Amino acid sequence: QVQLVESGGGLVQAGGSLTLSCAASGGTFSSYTMGWFRQAPGKEREFVATILANGGTTYYADSVKGRFTISRDAAKGTVYLQMNSLKSEDTAIYYCAVRTRLTYNLQTAPSYGVWGQGTQVTVSS
Repeated sequence: QVQLVESGGGLVQAGGSLTLSCAASGGTFSSYTMGWFRQAPGKEREFVATILANGGTTYYADSVKGRFTISRDAAKGTVYLQMNSLKSEDTAIYYCAVRTRLTYNLQTAPSYGVWGQGTQVTVSS
């Protein structure tokens, strides 16, 4: 069973940058579509970005498009989320996930069956 561990969260000022990492173990990383989601207090978990197994196709939420970049390193079994021009509304717990349910839209949480523990990102204004 694949396991995911996120890291890289923290406190940053508005306009700053952070890079999140998600290390996968126990599975075949190269075959997984990987996603990043986030959940702010009192809100539902929302899609941020996803990258297909081939590494060449990515999708982003409109709210982060042009500011965030998702990438993956197959040799390290790791997916990254580079976040630039951060805003206070980006404050949330960020989760990475493995897509396991192909019957759901890949930009929705139900499509993902394996989740990391999350990492907190706080953007101060």
